[in-house]
Amino acid sequence: MSDAVSFYELGSLDAAARAALLARTEADLDPYIDAVRPVIDAVAAEGDRALARFAREFDKAPLVANRIAVAPAEFDRAEARLDPALTAVLSDAAENIRAFHRRQMPEPMWMQEVAPGVFAGDRVTPIDRVALYVPRGKGAFPSVVLMTAVPAVVAGVGEAVIVTPPGPDGEVDDATLVAARLAGISRVFRCGGAQAVAAVAYGTETVPRCDKIVGPGSPWVVAAKRLLADRIDPGVPAGPSESLILADASADGRLAALDLIIESEHGDDSSAFLVTDSRAVAEAARTAIPEYWAELGPQRSAFSRAVLGGENGGIVLAESFDAAVAFTNDYAPEHLMIHSKDPFSHLARIRNASEILLGEHTPNTLANYLLGPNAVLPTGGAARTHSPLGVHDFLKRNSVAYVTAAGYDRWSGPAERYALYEGFDGHALAVSSRRREIRGD
Repeated sequence: MSDAVSFYELGSLDAAARAALLARTEADLDPYIDAVRPVIDAVAAEGDRALARFAREFDKAPLVANRIAVAPAEFDRAEARLDPALTAVLSDAAENIRAFHRRQMPEPMWMQEVAPGVFAGDRVTPIDRVALYVPRGKGAFPSVVLMTAVPAVVAGVGEAVIVTPPGPDGEVDDATLVAARLAGISRVFRCGGAQAVAAVAYGTETVPRCDKIVGPGSPWVVAAKRLLADRIDPGVPAGPSESLILADASADGRLAALDLIIESEHGDDSSAFLVTDSRAVAEAARTAIPEYWAELGPQRSAFSRAVLGGENGGIVLAESFDAAVAFTNDYAPEHLMIHSKDPFSHLARIRNASEILLGEHTPNTLANYLLGPNAVLPTGGAARTHSPLGVHDFLKRNSVAYVTAAGYDRWSGPAERYALYEGFDGHALAVSSRRREIRGD
């Protein structure tokens, strides 16, 4: 297996080559959409039977239709089997995430007098039912459980359920179940991939129909969300993992390389780049990366090599730090780590990034698991317009207004003129003298 790390001189790239660096693995979903369409149709028609069949076919799990739901006793067994030290880590992480998201909660309601006798404001209420997607194929992710479930519970969602692929033994990972219980979630279903999205979009005999689904997933999951967007809110666009390390000349290239490994080991559909204007930093990282590959397990090493030695990762040497910052904003990464002796001096220049981690002591590992801010983040350049998952994704606003009699008398005339100008006779009639006649004014 090659130890070559992809290396790009940014200033020498033409427009097409630069655009290719900015592309993500899920950019072209057409092949996935064609493939998931029959899966969605089968779940809509057959419900639990289709979920069990796809679990056997795709997950190689011996699942039958009456075991889609995880039973309460399975939570107890998971708790008893899990290493208490890991349970303590999950508990601490849950508390940090809970504290962060409680701080995010908006006022339940506010109103202000925008004009004499006219009051307007917002009321915030939770969504009734939300599905939390927790991936499984390339590892178990209790961290995703906490990052999705804790803010859902903090927001007061009426019912939050977890959908996650079963393992080859047909079971759900112990840590996933313990994390669910720590977060306050009691309903977990063995289904993943496009079939899980279809299950919560349509509902089955076991899986409830939900209003929204959140959580990261493969291109198959992203494609299913896109196809079903008219039936279920697909939430934050969270596809395969991606990261960008922005390093100035003061950075240690070996540390930058260490952090570059983090997201590159998720899978061969991930993306990970180090961008710097320092050839010394770039070369130090280039030398260190193969050393780190040798310290990874075979599967994670293979994933990282595929990413950092392929078209979706590697080292980008920019002609100036301005050019490196411009590339970063164009890339709009899911995870951005700024390696510098003074990372705060660069922060104001970053416009597009889902998460910004400052300095050499803030590796993505800490953020993914323990710090509190949400690690379910927009991918594929969606950071240009989207924000990290948070309590706001589980809430909706109602506009609220109240007008006194005096306020009505002041504003009904202008409203009538407005309505007549736009040609809405009924609008105008509702604020005309007819209303005063009915009121007996």
